[in-house]
Amino acid sequence: MNPIPAKKPVRFGSVIRVRPEHFEEYKRQHAAVWPEVLATIARCHIRNYSIYHKDQVLYGYFEYYGDDYAADMKRMAADPATQRWWALMEPMQDPLPTRAPGEWWAQMEEVFHLD
Repeated sequence: MNPIPAKKPVRFGSVIRVRPEHFEEYKRQHAAVWPEVLATIARCHIRNYSIYHKDQVLYGYFEYYGDDYAADMKRMAADPATQRWWALMEPMQDPLPTRAPGEWWAQMEEVFHLD
């Protein structure tokens, strides 16, 4: 287990809809995320990653502990296992029409945080 670095994380929240007919499969897949995908997430300095669900909406939260988020996200996107995982997940998801160009999960604005 990697210890969490002492530096403060950058927190990210994002949202996407899940297609109702795929929700049970989405949960089943996430009950056993592929180890190589989890390893890539960790190598890209992401910790405390959670996905919540309510009314066909998925809410993602994670903390980033690295120094170059853009480079780490490029590295994650280039990983073959992650690409296969995303190809499996994407048909189950329904992105928000209001997401920013280039986003799949729409980034949320943090409006409050208490350490």
